[in-house]
Amino acid sequence: MDSIIFDVDGTIWDSTKSVADSWNKAIREHSDLDLNLEPVSLSRVFGKTMTEIADILFPMLDTEDRMNLLDICFDEENRYLEDHPGVLYPQVTETIQNLARRYPLYIVSNCQCGYIEVMLKTCGLTPYIKDHLCFGETQRSKGETIRLLMEKNNLKSPVYVGDTQGDADSCRSAGIPFIFAEYGFGDVPDAKTRIQTFSDLENICP
Repeated sequence: MDSIIFDVDGTIWDSTKSVADSWNKAIREHSDLDLNLEPVSLSRVFGKTMTEIADILFPMLDTEDRMNLLDICFDEENRYLEDHPGVLYPQVTETIQNLARRYPLYIVSNCQCGYIEVMLKTCGLTPYIKDHLCFGETQRSKGETIRLLMEKNNLKSPVYVGDTQGDADSCRSAGIPFIFAEYGFGDVPDAKTRIQTFSDLENICP
């Protein structure tokens, strides 16, 4: 193992309340939809690509309109998170600081551009993450995005830490090991390596 790549939502932090608040504001101000999103409903779509999220949340709109509204939601979200950041899971900061002394750390997420940067800035984690890549930048599947990050940073044997079956499938596609964060939003019944708390990574990645 030469590096660790992290997911964000359900792995490093939980931003569902802030995201729901910002998206509901965007929907009220920029559409005629009678729709109020709850944090739990967003947790079910976190980890999916942006186009998949638009299809699930706004099926009543045509493709162009749903993507336009989603872009507005993302813009509002990035601004809102600056002052209303998500909540880090217990011992994330200390664990990342310790791991960064032993391994280069990275992030790959299916999020929009700017989201990872806001998370790192508001949580004080910027100094510990060497590089990151997201769907907003690549417009490719997470498995492909992981491979692009590996190629860019010459990573030979990273592990990926995530919380959904989609993360596990992406790791299989990218040909790297997967560590399942059981405390997150998803369920991965066949996961061979699991953590119950973020700090468990220090035992798995000595």
